[in-house]
Amino acid sequence: MPTQGVYVYGIVRHTTAVPTGLSGVGTPPARLTAIGRGAVRAVVSEAPARLRARRRDLMAHQELLVRLAEVDSVLPMRFGMVATGEQTVLQQLAATEKACLEALEQLAGRVEINVKAFPAQDALASVVAEEPQVRRLRQDARRTPGYEASVRLGEAVAKALARRAAEAGERIVAELAAAAHAVARGPEVRDCALNVSFLVDRAREAEFRTTARSLADARPDHVDLRVAGPLPCYSFVSAGGPSPAPARTGAAWG
Repeated sequence: MPTQGVYVYGIVRHTTAVPTGLSGVGTPPARLTAIGRGAVRAVVSEAPARLRARRRDLMAHQELLVRLAEVDSVLPMRFGMVATGEQTVLQQLAATEKACLEALEQLAGRVEINVKAFPAQDALASVVAEEPQVRRLRQDARRTPGYEASVRLGEAVAKALARRAAEAGERIVAELAAAAHAVARGPEVRDCALNVSFLVDRAREAEFRTTARSLADARPDHVDLRVAGPLPCYSFVSAGGPSPAPARTGAAWG
């Protein structure tokens, strides 16, 4: 393959076929293939000379992983994972084969569901009714209107909304955890009070989503819950096998 390297999408068992009708990242889209000599394979393509997080490439990466996960378990790499060459990939696969197989077994028949808790929309009336400090500051702002009073009130409302969303989110996470095989906290997301992923049986994915929505609907003045999935199991790649890839374009592998 060209000297710009090998783009790595994920690791699968040697019996897992690369889905047809799909192509990889780059312009023109790269041809997908699987390489390896043992019980596991890496799904790869030629790495573009200039790899950027364009929508088309992000979607190609994601769609491939979703299609692979529909067939068998897959250890997904985050977008932008590049090895220096095929030999690097083969060496890494040989060194981590046992750990990869164990991780693939743990993920078999399972998917990732991500849950994000945001402050509730249009909840000011509830916040004023239930939060004494906000109620006091609102009264002060009405008695003595002004910029500083408005700022203090706005900050208090924002803090109360975020705290209420986090508290409601934690209660929801505690209830959902009972229906999941594993739970992983995600990175901070702007304006998001809570970002958590769950490892769930694929057969129970719809039921899990319905439960999450029902729990959120019971707290409409506290949390806006956003549920995404099924997703490739990015958050549950075992530390004993290949570590989750850094979420940056052009990260090195191997």
